[in-house]
Amino acid sequence: MTSPHLPPAETAPAAKRPARWWTLLGKDRFAAAAAVLLGLVALTALLGPLLIGDRARRQDLGASLRPPSLDHGFFGLLGTDVLGRSMLARLIEAAGTTLSVAVPAVLCSLVIGSAIGMWAGYHGGFRENVAMRVADVILSFPSLLLAVVVLYVFAPSVANLVLILALARIPVYLRTARAEATELKSRLFVDAARTFGAGSWPTIYRHILPITLPTLLTVATLDFCFVMLTESSLSFLGIGIQPPDVSWGLMVAQGRQYLQTAWWIAVLPGVAIVVTTVSATVLAAWARLATDPAQRWRLTTPRTKGSRGNRGGIRA
Repeated sequence: MTSPHLPPAETAPAAKRPARWWTLLGKDRFAAAAAVLLGLVALTALLGPLLIGDRARRQDLGASLRPPSLDHGFFGLLGTDVLGRSMLARLIEAAGTTLSVAVPAVLCSLVIGSAIGMWAGYHGGFRENVAMRVADVILSFPSLLLAVVVLYVFAPSVANLVLILALARIPVYLRTARAEATELKSRLFVDAARTFGAGSWPTIYRHILPITLPTLLTVATLDFCFVMLTESSLSFLGIGIQPPDVSWGLMVAQGRQYLQTAWWIAVLPGVAIVVTTVSATVLAAWARLATDPAQRWRLTTPRTKGSRGNRGGIRA
């Protein structure tokens, strides 16, 4: 028998569902704009080479160093370089090259570093000490210096760039995942999984990884900016992407001697680098709040206009 003071089960108010990620993204104009820009860069890198054909490498010495203008067709919108190649087409092709280095390097370091870090933090003891000492050895060498030394010894290529950048960034994820796993392994739900006979990897995959993943993805978004800037720096120094391939950093290096006469050759790829990295940084800050239940209220709370100050002072 139910109490007369209790409402029927069907009339009880339903629990409020958490907001979807696209709803949270729509409430933050800066994060939404950053996501749109990154989406455009990704689409340009994927579909752009299919649309431009060989225009990025087609030379026309009669059109050398043309400034940005609409008088020479769509592909002359951003001007041409010293060999008469379309800057718009080269920026599109360079986007694919730059992302083909940054994205695989970040994904490889994320997967390898996170797996080793959670495994070491979960087991502790000797395994944790060995993993942390290896990470300390790698971190003792600056990433850019390590890449410069390795690429001077081996031939610069996309594969070597991805390999060395991934290796240099593994300790970042290893230390982050190890700290999270060390704290989570003493929780009751992890103890319950061990009590029921779950192995180490099933426990890590089902109970530790879902809680650790938002933090790791936030770190990966920020690390994407670092890896892309490192690749651009190496290409600028001449030991990164090699011609006839092209990247944004290589375009800046090739255009630095024409800064006074043809500024668009170096400035436009530099702007592309800045816009992409700033967008990734803004999106990472939003993702950190959106994936943290303790901080998500900052995105769901409606913003109100600030109260106006008393310009006339306190009235009597």
